[in-house]
Amino acid sequence: MLTIDGSDGGGQLLRTSLSLAVITDRPVRIESIRGSRPKPGLKPQHLAAVELLAEYCDADLEGAALGSETLTFEPGDVRRQTLSVDIGTAGSVTLLLDTVLPLATVIDDPLTVTAIGGTDVKWSPPVAYLQHVKLPLLARFGLDAELEVDRVGFYPKGGGDVTLGMSPSSLSPIDLDARGSLRAVDVYSTASVDLEDSDVADRQADRVRERLDGAGVPIGERTVEYVETRSTGSSLVVRARYDRTLAGFDALGEPGRPSETVADLALEDFEQFREIDAAVDRHMADQLLAFLVIAGGRVAVPELTDHVRTHRSLLSEFGYDVSIDSGDETVLLTSAGHDPA
Repeated sequence: MLTIDGSDGGGQLLRTSLSLAVITDRPVRIESIRGSRPKPGLKPQHLAAVELLAEYCDADLEGAALGSETLTFEPGDVRRQTLSVDIGTAGSVTLLLDTVLPLATVIDDPLTVTAIGGTDVKWSPPVAYLQHVKLPLLARFGLDAELEVDRVGFYPKGGGDVTLGMSPSSLSPIDLDARGSLRAVDVYSTASVDLEDSDVADRQADRVRERLDGAGVPIGERTVEYVETRSTGSSLVVRARYDRTLAGFDALGEPGRPSETVADLALEDFEQFREIDAAVDRHMADQLLAFLVIAGGRVAVPELTDHVRTHRSLLSEFGYDVSIDSGDETVLLTSAGHDPA
């Protein structure tokens, strides 16, 4: 059994450990889960990921309880095709789905996962990022997955409802060492219906258009939505479409934060990204690593973040190698790839 030290990583380390345990059919014991966090151990969104993967493969579990800092996960022989999970809080469903996405490379039949929780919450990508940035980018390399959003969920009540459908996927090498020319910038602006009278989603999108027009940046798709939710909130995703890649930048509305400021926050990240030659945004960097080691390839990322470092260390525990070449503006991550079968 492989023993993983989770003290230096957060929930992403746990989620990737579970994914790789299923992909490699290798039992794992994760100790000191989220040990460096102020409140270590399994929170509801982490426990939901554990139970989801356990249901998928009929895994034997020890330590699967709220607050637990040690978990043993031993994959079984069953492979289910339909799964559902309710986090029970506004915990992130987009991060939860990160746990199952790599399974597309090993499934023999289509897999459908329905998840309820927070779709647009702090410290995680909004659902529009997953829909319009991550999944389309991975689709370029063979990932066959689609996401349907039945309800958006903001903090604190959550209640967002999404369904991820995946089909067996064979990935080609992920060649993202350069991004090419900027084609256009797309805008996805969402707010709860109680904010429609204040034109919150429209103002977020209008601010983006105003600033991009002033900078001479081509503007593409503009989507503005007011949606029924359990909690008041708004979110914004700005997608940059390049010849060879996609990059996303997002921000959330908060009490006292003007809609225009929400747009400015997302655009500041985009403007910083334009100044370097990375092929993916800094949040996508560690999210791609599991796919990179399976498919092989090269990815130019903005920086070697702590998330990338801990993720790379975890992958090495499973026998996957990622080399690092640091340049003046970007970091090139390279892997020879490994057949998950």
